[in-house]
Amino acid sequence: MAANTNGNAGQGAFGFVGLGAMGYPMASHIRRKIPATTPFYVFDLNTAFCEQFAAEFSSHGPVHVAKSARDVAEHASTIVSIVTASPHVRSVYLDETSGVVAAAPSSDRLMLECSTIDFETTREIGKALAEAGRGTYVDTPVSGGVPGAVAGNLAFLIGAEESASFRQRLDAAVGMMGSPEKVFYMGALGNGLGAKLTNNYCAGIINLVTAEALNFGIRAGIDKHALVNAIKCSTGNSFMLEKVCPVPGVDPAAPSSNDYERGFKMFMMPKDIGLAVDMAEKLGARATTGKAALELYKEAASDPKIRDKDASSVYRFLGGPE
Repeated sequence: MAANTNGNAGQGAFGFVGLGAMGYPMASHIRRKIPATTPFYVFDLNTAFCEQFAAEFSSHGPVHVAKSARDVAEHASTIVSIVTASPHVRSVYLDETSGVVAAAPSSDRLMLECSTIDFETTREIGKALAEAGRGTYVDTPVSGGVPGAVAGNLAFLIGAEESASFRQRLDAAVGMMGSPEKVFYMGALGNGLGAKLTNNYCAGIINLVTAEALNFGIRAGIDKHALVNAIKCSTGNSFMLEKVCPVPGVDPAAPSSNDYERGFKMFMMPKDIGLAVDMAEKLGARATTGKAALELYKEAASDPKIRDKDASSVYRFLGGPE
């Protein structure tokens, strides 16, 4: 069920941890949309990102560069974070010196964790913060990639019940970064990440299958434009083909037509597929296709020519005609 966006995001300052490719535009939407008098605290291990953000967005209201996640938590009642992997999330929240857990107790603190990590870790962190009286931690992973973050139309998968007491505040916060009709409550803590990993498993495999199929189809002599258009109108169509066509020169807006720049970087793909495969195995489910895709993505992510390119560059890795 989609979110209810009535109300505001609660009183007090906002904070944001992680100003990377996703976090920077997400944070910019918050700073633009919260009241101009509301303080906004940002932290990233790369201080230059924070300074750049402050210089760019202070005209919309006060931006304070924090010294740590703890510093953010000492000032902000609503915190959003998005970092690379489970160890980084643990550090942000549970480091006894610089993490949120080191800040003063607060039952009003609402923490929205948007990183893609394993659902077990997020449950451990949420439990530890609750037991320490540091507030409410919710897994709120996003889907839509960098384009969605820039456009402010991300999807949010929420690890909480629809009836959660903090829902109004959460809806208002994520509504500044995403589309209200794409905010989904998945049940218990960790379920948001479970849903995200399930989605990533589908997207990653479909991305690879699409690249493989177009590779041999075009090698057979079929015009690339005709082939893509035919598949789009047939049972092989997918979001990945429509939005991230891996063949250069077919869709001018796709990363492939821009030397595979922008989008979800290849070196991140093994992590996301690996998390999904691990989840399946721990739950006793078979992930045969995912295991095969994981090995191929590991190879591609080791190629210096494409590791920093969009994941659709797997088509180039496979030797697809360009």
